[in-house]
Amino acid sequence: MGRRSVHYEAAFESYLRGKGWPYVVVDEAKKTLFAGISIKSFDFVVYSDSRANLLVDVKGRKFPDQSGSSSRSSRAWENWVTRDDIESLREWENIFGVDFSAVLVFAYWLQGPPQRAPFEDVHFFRNKYYAFLAITLAEYADSVRPRSAKWQTVSMPTSEFTRQSADLATFL
Repeated sequence: MGRRSVHYEAAFESYLRGKGWPYVVVDEAKKTLFAGISIKSFDFVVYSDSRANLLVDVKGRKFPDQSGSSSRSSRAWENWVTRDDIESLREWENIFGVDFSAVLVFAYWLQGPPQRAPFEDVHFFRNKYYAFLAITLAEYADSVRPRSAKWQTVSMPTSEFTRQSADLATFL
């Protein structure tokens, strides 16, 4: 397993290994310059036998315990990213070409028992439970709304995100 200092990314890598899906870890320590501009790195290339290979940017979020609360609580389904995340992934898609598709994978660290969370596929890693939802960059970018002007973040409305996101297997 590659060196992963962020537990969300390490959990996602463990998930990929457990599924037997071929992947490459992107070395984020190496800054990339193309045509004189800096492009933010993504985290993984995941290979597919039948569809486009995936350029994956993992976004870690906590998912609140669903005991006695609505699944639409303010912390559930958080899916914000920076505008730079979107712009950089678009650039990577252009660089890699038509055989590659950028996806955002939201790695949710479950804050309660997995049976109280609304996920079918839950991954156990280092004594924590995680669920992973993916969405193509194109679908995400088409539906985002500003979240914070100061931090240059955007997010998708919860109803759209839960309808359009899916298990990573659907993209492979």
